[in-house]
Amino acid sequence: MNWNDLKLFLALLRGGNVRDAAKRLAISHSTVARRLDALETKLGVRLFERQLEGYQLTPDGEDMLHVAETVETEMLGLERRILGKDHQLSGSIRVTLVDALATHVLMPDLVEFCHKYPAIDLQIDNSYQSADLDRREADIAFRFARNPPEHLIGRQIATLASATYASQEYLQNHDLDDPESASWIGFSTKESSPSWVRESQFPDLPVRGRFPSLLIQLAACKHGMGLGMLPCVLGESEPSLVRLTPAKPDPAFCLWILTHRDMRTNARLRTFREFLTTALKRKRPQLEGTDGPSGPAIGRA
Repeated sequence: MNWNDLKLFLALLRGGNVRDAAKRLAISHSTVARRLDALETKLGVRLFERQLEGYQLTPDGEDMLHVAETVETEMLGLERRILGKDHQLSGSIRVTLVDALATHVLMPDLVEFCHKYPAIDLQIDNSYQSADLDRREADIAFRFARNPPEHLIGRQIATLASATYASQEYLQNHDLDDPESASWIGFSTKESSPSWVRESQFPDLPVRGRFPSLLIQLAACKHGMGLGMLPCVLGESEPSLVRLTPAKPDPAFCLWILTHRDMRTNARLRTFREFLTTALKRKRPQLEGTDGPSGPAIGRA
């Protein structure tokens, strides 16, 4: 058995099916199925039961799991320590961040970085899921958190502020005091009255829809779907939107730029962190909502 066999085994376990495992490993579905069959034939046991709801570990697979995870931890740790000693300003950097942060805040700075360091290949993963830096799903993460894990290193950049926004047309055609007339644009929660609504100035309005992407929320608000609780850095970027409430910093949305402790001396990652940290510090007024209106733009409709 080799390390690639164990990576295949773990990818199937975590993905639950051939499709997700293939995506994790960046290979084809048929290659995953073929390599799993070859591995089970070589070992003389079945590691997974193929079921309609996905791949389930057999008892022999359970026996293999602990060893596979232990080997993975050691191999990834070795890989991180080796890469941490790379002093060349060349090679790839995998960065994970939410789409809105890339498009509405960082894009000019990312472009400038790529022009300044052409030998560095920047790879962006726009995801709302936290990448596992231990497994090197990313090299650097822009993450919103109160307190990031202790084994990650980095800096807190700013505390994002949010406010209530709506399009001018929506305000003209809807009564914000009437739950039958106006509503909120929902995030990803299934709650009918989440805490951010209860604590808002419009606690009686219902939540409609589920739109996890900040960019989709911004577009929905712009086109008159309802009230949006948006980061000020987004809401102020759209001239057609009206801010209805003062900017409110949210401790749960502290922006950090993070990397794994083992990678702290890698030259290209250190250079990227310092470059983007400097750029973001200049943007703190936009992130913290202090560059826009000091209070509500209008009263309640």
